[in-house]
Amino acid sequence: MNVLPCSINTLKGFYDISGVEVGQHFYWQIGSFQVHAQVLITSWVVIAILLGSAAVAVRNPQTIPPDSQNFFEYVLEFIRDLSKTQIGEEYGPWVPFIGTMFLFIFVSNWSGALLPWKIIQN
Repeated sequence: MNVLPCSINTLKGFYDISGVEVGQHFYWQIGSFQVHAQVLITSWVVIAILLGSAAVAVRNPQTIPPDSQNFFEYVLEFIRDLSKTQIGEEYGPWVPFIGTMFLFIFVSNWSGALLPWKIIQN
């Protein structure tokens, strides 16, 4: 059994590295709370995107769906199938919750990659 020698200084070096943040973040002070502003802004942008998309999806439903309605029906069917395969036959009441969580996380992940944070200054 090979054991690597390790000194306190080596461990201290690893501890110092773990405290390094990549990039620069900005915070807001709201009362006695410190809020990570990028997370708050991104969350509200994602909520606005999802609410706007939902408003477009249910605005004018048609029997022969146009492309936008067809896309949203596909997303709904995907979430229903996902819920049914994970929960079973009693999936119905869970579809809104699972759909909300899935879409919020999905759009949040993509917004983290697509939002240009360089234009927002401290």
